[in-house]
Amino acid sequence: MRVSRPDASMSLLTNVMDHSLDDGYAEAAARKEAAGTAGMPKTVKAKLSLAAGLVLAALVVTVGAAQARVAAPTVAKERQELLDRIDRETAQADRLEQSVDELRDEVGARQREALKSGGSGRAELVGLLAGATEVRGPGVRLVVNDAKEATGGGDGDPRETSGFSDTGRVRDRDMQRVVNGLWASGAEAVAINGQRLTSLSAIRAAGDAILVDNKPLVPPYTVLAVGDGKRLSTRFQDSADGLYLHALQDNYGIRTSISVESDLRLPAAPSVIVRTAQPNTEKN
Repeated sequence: MRVSRPDASMSLLTNVMDHSLDDGYAEAAARKEAAGTAGMPKTVKAKLSLAAGLVLAALVVTVGAAQARVAAPTVAKERQELLDRIDRETAQADRLEQSVDELRDEVGARQREALKSGGSGRAELVGLLAGATEVRGPGVRLVVNDAKEATGGGDGDPRETSGFSDTGRVRDRDMQRVVNGLWASGAEAVAINGQRLTSLSAIRAAGDAILVDNKPLVPPYTVLAVGDGKRLSTRFQDSADGLYLHALQDNYGIRTSISVESDLRLPAAPSVIVRTAQPNTEKN
């Protein structure tokens, strides 16, 4: 009766252990041994060369390790100094930014005060139209929002699509037409998401964001316009810009709502640029 090996079930592992050296390497080693070139060098010169090579390799490794050990504290110190410098510069930048904001607020307050104390009965009206003073009164509230499917954008990301009809997102040119339409319909003061608009305000786009005077806004866009509420609402909805907004709602799903309000409060513009006209004294 033939007795099977105990490790018969592990033939693959046994083969790997028995033939750990590739056959090609084994044949090359056999050829070198047959030619007498295998093993350690035979001559004294070859042995000295091998020893010198080993000593040189050991010396290089030792010197490299010593240099790395000596340089490690220096590198760590330089890194910590760089981190400390970054922290100091960041704190300095924060302080300067805060100072700029405080100075900007102070300049704006002085400009508004100068308009109030101008000595003219029209100073209050000028300040209102220039956006330099806070405004309170009746008007309309217009809310413009992206389409519902815009947040999903088809595959979940509205930035993956390029066409307006695919995303249903409100664009800067849409808000420009809305604001211009309100001004043309009789609005005395306008603000978007609490950002007061002036005659020098700019509505632009940066990627998918809408900027008002370089400040990004987040939908929904709430537009407050002070004026004769009912008349302002009717004139705007009947205007070309109002019909344009209605077309966006019908064709692209843009969500809009408009309501007449009895009491609105619009803040003053954060900064107002005062420009003074000079008479032309040149003679033709």
